[in-house]
Amino acid sequence: MSEKNENPSCFLYGPQEAKYGDRPVPEICDPHDVIIRIQYVGVCGSDVHWYLHGSMGANSIVPGKPLVLGHEASGTVHSIGSSVRSLTPGDRVAMEPGFPCRHCARCKEGRYNLCASMTFAASPPDAHGTLCKFFKLPEDYCYKLPAGVSLEEGVLVEPASVAVHMARLVDVRVGQTVVVFGSGTVGLLCGGVARAFGASKVVMVDILERKLEVAKSFVGGCGTFVPDSGASAEKNATRLIAEHGLDDGADVVMEASGAAPSVQTGIHVLRVGGSYVQGGLGRNVIDFPIVAMSEKELTLKGCFRYSSGDFKLALSLISEGKLRVRELITKTVEFGQAVEAWETTRKGEGIKTLIRGVQD
Repeated sequence: MSEKNENPSCFLYGPQEAKYGDRPVPEICDPHDVIIRIQYVGVCGSDVHWYLHGSMGANSIVPGKPLVLGHEASGTVHSIGSSVRSLTPGDRVAMEPGFPCRHCARCKEGRYNLCASMTFAASPPDAHGTLCKFFKLPEDYCYKLPAGVSLEEGVLVEPASVAVHMARLVDVRVGQTVVVFGSGTVGLLCGGVARAFGASKVVMVDILERKLEVAKSFVGGCGTFVPDSGASAEKNATRLIAEHGLDDGADVVMEASGAAPSVQTGIHVLRVGGSYVQGGLGRNVIDFPIVAMSEKELTLKGCFRYSSGDFKLALSLISEGKLRVRELITKTVEFGQAVEAWETTRKGEGIKTLIRGVQD
């Protein structure tokens, strides 16, 4: 069978049931469509959750409709629609893996990430992900990589965009003090973005010393803090403030772990009038220090993926060397080793594992 009729893909049928198969190469249906040959796919914690449980939140794999995973990806342009002007075949691109309806109220107000009709990679039942040979996106959701940014680094534009979105939601500014809870990929990028935005002091928090060692290198000049699992959130916050000279508390908290103790400590570590953004996902319902939030008159915001301008800004920070994302890539495996890649991430080995695209 010729190449144009083959699109090797990795399907997840249910919890820990992955199989490789073929499906049609996507076709150009809109004049602004772009067909991309996938070169690298990054492993996200959500991929691991899908692999282990066959579900994410309220979404589950539909019996008889296996799902292709993957949403962090880069590739080269394979073919383009007749109206595409910004890209040509062979261009290297970072891929924003979801596109909205463009017509609803949320899209019109510039918050397209909240579009109820969003088509996002690896969303059941029908929106397959990027762990395949060919993938289709609209032209304006493909970002041409500058000469100094590799395809491997292009994968990291997606999680970097989450960090950029979080920082913009709470308006991180020059001279502020920022505490980041969680030092996984997104947490590290939050620290890096906060520093790039001009934060005068960044403190990275995690229960694992090895992650904080990475943070010391990646987030230049940051402080680190390991909470005491036996202490209350108030006591951990008091110690963090004292050890890092935060006076009456931090200006901003960026929560990237989803752990209930981190959420609680984050509220207590903020100064009065401070700002908090929630990016990490954990249990659906947790105990929350609502009195402290109210008495401090805090600004709290949730974060869902990324929106207008976030991908472009993230790519600029990477291109300018302000986010050295190559340092976060610790392992690359071949296309047929997706399960190994998911297991590597599940075990907490390294920071970011990449899966190489189909080679032929």
